[in-house]
Amino acid sequence: MSLLTDTAGAHAPRQTSKTGPRGPRESRLAVITATGFLVVIAVYMLLPVFWLIVSATKSQGDLVDSFGLWFSDFHLLDNLRALFAKQDGVYLPWLLNSLLYAGAGAAVGTLLSAMAGYALAKYRFRGRELLFSVVLGGVLVPATALALPLFLLFAEVDATNTFWSVFLPSIVSPFGVYLSRIFAAASVPDELLEAARIDGSGELRTFFTMSLRLMSPAMVTIFLFQFVVIWNNFLLPLVMLQDDRLYPVTLGLFTWQSQVSRDPSLQILSLTGSLVSVVPIVITFLVLQRYWKAGLAAGAVKS
Repeated sequence: MSLLTDTAGAHAPRQTSKTGPRGPRESRLAVITATGFLVVIAVYMLLPVFWLIVSATKSQGDLVDSFGLWFSDFHLLDNLRALFAKQDGVYLPWLLNSLLYAGAGAAVGTLLSAMAGYALAKYRFRGRELLFSVVLGGVLVPATALALPLFLLFAEVDATNTFWSVFLPSIVSPFGVYLSRIFAAASVPDELLEAARIDGSGELRTFFTMSLRLMSPAMVTIFLFQFVVIWNNFLLPLVMLQDDRLYPVTLGLFTWQSQVSRDPSLQILSLTGSLVSVVPIVITFLVLQRYWKAGLAAGAVKS
């Protein structure tokens, strides 16, 4: 019997293991295919940014005559000086307006979204699910469909062409409310809230001292999304504002680009201004990414 077993074992093909110390190993073809696909996607997404960087370093003549995807004579510093000096330095107020609209709007919107999502997740009241369904419906409504109704509402109270006509609509984020409810339901234990109430802590104190810390990863995510959305907002300022000193940088650069036929120098200034306008978004993401990862890691350890 043992002889038969040994003979069968000798002729049986050996199965090579494809598992490594960290789990199953992918085949070389799958790794090459996935890597190649990611490289193509990365090139597709980064090519416009590279073109913008290259174009912002050129003069107006080189922008037309030289190859678009490579550098020519370096004129970035001259372009920056001309950018901030054009029309009595109007670009700097545009940039500060965008920082104010996006920074303050994202901060207030994130807090309101966190409070609303927390209430929908942790309190039981009549009509809660109906209200949440309305919020989900708000996620599906495009911002372009709301521009004209918002203009009519602000016109009724004579508030168009003001800071508030752009700021107040920006602090509403149905997606932020949705994400806050999902995260609050998963990360804020009901037992912790009950213990806080037994100790005599009020609802507001419990929310601001305990719940917000547990919800910090979601709040950073909401802030980043809201900041980018407000920064790139174009249609609402276009509808609401007439004073160019209140323009955000997106609308200001659009007005310059629309005047290129009369003043060709505005083309290179618009490209340089577009490059400068990307910098605050990149800085915001890089700064908040650390806290985002730290909050996620802390939540994983606590759970």
